[in-house]
Amino acid sequence: MTTQPMGKKQMFHKPQGHVAGEQQYIDLGAMHFADETSGSHKGAMIKVAEIYRFEDLKNITKLLYEGHTLLIDYTSLANDELALRRISSELQSVASDVKGDVAGVGKNLLVVTSGGLVVDRNKIRGSY
Repeated sequence: MTTQPMGKKQMFHKPQGHVAGEQQYIDLGAMHFADETSGSHKGAMIKVAEIYRFEDLKNITKLLYEGHTLLIDYTSLANDELALRRISSELQSVASDVKGDVAGVGKNLLVVTSGGLVVDRNKIRGSY
């Protein structure tokens, strides 16, 4: 049995699966934790929606009647004042039906709640 002296190349080598220039990433979507439920979530959720026209409200209002809270991005309609009035009026009527609330958050975002949740209009600000 012959032993070869360890040179720098043998002592410090790259792992077999590593290719030069390629970075390795962890897919967080594929990870599962013990306290997570597998399958669909039961109960109310906060859903994010985008609205492009008044007709998109049909799907959005359905989610509110199911008890979800929505964060709605209306950036594409920001310049159409008539459409925004119609949409906000419809969302206010649906929110009153489901005992919820509607509030503007940020520049082009609306929060619509259901099931007795109220949006606090006071911002929490950090200290200077």
